[in-house]
Amino acid sequence: MEDMYDYYINWIEEAISKKHIKYYEYENFNNIEEIGSGSFGKVYRANWKSSNSFLALKSFCNFNSVTVKEVVNELTHQQNASGDLKKYSLVMEYAYSGTLREYLKENFDNLTWGNKLDLGLQLANAVLCLHDEGIVHRDLHSKNVLLVNQHTIKVADFGLSKSINEVYNNSTKSDLLGVVPYIDPKKFSLQPYSLNKKSDIYSIGVLLWEISSGQPPFKNLSSYGLIVHLPQGLRETPIPDTPTAYVDLYIKCWDGEPDNRPNINDVVAKLRTLSVNGNFSTIVDELVDFTVKVDIDAFIQNVLNYLNSHNVTSQELYNWLINDQSNSNSIVLLGEFNYYGIETDIDKKYTFELYQKAVDLGNVYGMNGLGYCYRYGCGTDINEEKAFELYEKAAKLEFLAGINNLGNCYESGIGTGINKKKAFELYQKAAKSELPSGINNLGYCYENGIGTRINRRKAFELYKKAANLGNNVAQYNVAWMYENIKNVKDINQAIHWYKKSAEQGDVYAQNELEKLLKNKE
Repeated sequence: MEDMYDYYINWIEEAISKKHIKYYEYENFNNIEEIGSGSFGKVYRANWKSSNSFLALKSFCNFNSVTVKEVVNELTHQQNASGDLKKYSLVMEYAYSGTLREYLKENFDNLTWGNKLDLGLQLANAVLCLHDEGIVHRDLHSKNVLLVNQHTIKVADFGLSKSINEVYNNSTKSDLLGVVPYIDPKKFSLQPYSLNKKSDIYSIGVLLWEISSGQPPFKNLSSYGLIVHLPQGLRETPIPDTPTAYVDLYIKCWDGEPDNRPNINDVVAKLRTLSVNGNFSTIVDELVDFTVKVDIDAFIQNVLNYLNSHNVTSQELYNWLINDQSNSNSIVLLGEFNYYGIETDIDKKYTFELYQKAVDLGNVYGMNGLGYCYRYGCGTDINEEKAFELYEKAAKLEFLAGINNLGNCYESGIGTGINKKKAFELYQKAAKSELPSGINNLGYCYENGIGTRINRRKAFELYKKAANLGNNVAQYNVAWMYENIKNVKDINQAIHWYKKSAEQGDVYAQNELEKLLKNKE
């Protein structure tokens, strides 16, 4: 063993002397601060000489023949070292955004599905590079996947990967804490099992789930309980609204039988395809939100305009919705497509069923849509009490369209008694949060004295604000005021806003526009 130690030390020294490895004199580091530790040793961050940028230094608790061999393995990839002749530290790029676990904890709420797919693809590509070099990582988990900035992943510890075997075989409770969920369950069987490339695939599957959830796996279960239950098939539960193909991929990756798992090339290929198609997930989320911001008469034209601006056809999106029915937003949008007959026949009964399915999954857009169905008899019998209940439920969840529709129920006595003051207050709340239809409805209250005193100047201001936000009803209303109200009368402005509303499919605006243009001739 001593001979092997000397061999690898000589290898390092020769590589340094021939400048195959960049060598840093330890004494030139300053502001050294410990930032992490593990069974291998400690990690520090430090400044090099007068630089303001940080580097990371990895030291080792036991610099023996086994450790030095693995350091050489990692040096062949990192090519940076620091230390004296008998003890070295690895010098690495500093991960300013921390570990993947830290990054998800801090940033998850702001990540789009495009961002998540990009993280997964980068992770898989990093492992692909290792596997192509014949290297098995063996220790993939969210604390050694690093983000050097907000968008770039680096995989760490691939040269020291055998430590996971040592951790398991010589484990203490603290060693195993947090690592077990990522380990191939075959390792916990009674039969000897060496971690291999398919073990890395298992770990990737767990990490893909973690990227989709923003949470560490099995955070409330003990490591020793997991050692018993993971080989029996225990896995995390898919997160609602995760793209079906993404779920299918990580389920295949964490299959209990290694032979059933895909290889890393297949994982990369699938994630690359998903990343290209990931744009659809973003489109679905944006369009579902869009549906509550435009009037029903303007929906089709606005959807088509949106899709054209994203170079996507309605048929492509329809096909995506059909195959993404584990995502409750896709369920809601498919309901919209069936209601309006976009790339399919109008089927309002199916629309009702889809909204109900989305509500069962807790989707607030579904609640709003199902409330509409009950209010107007879309695919079911009119039931104003149920409509009111659904709008009220959505409003309690601070869903702006639900708040606005609940205001309309109080204004018109839909499923409840008329309470115009309550309607005015709800419209105020929706308008304050910049919901265009809420702003328009508040303007209507001021114009007609609903729950407040008549104030046509205030009404005009609100209509114009909602019109500028693209609400076609407000565009009609502000056009009407430009046409008919003495203090603001301006026929050119009236034509402008009638045209804007008509372009969104408003038939009444189109009729008024034609009248004004004819009178102007």
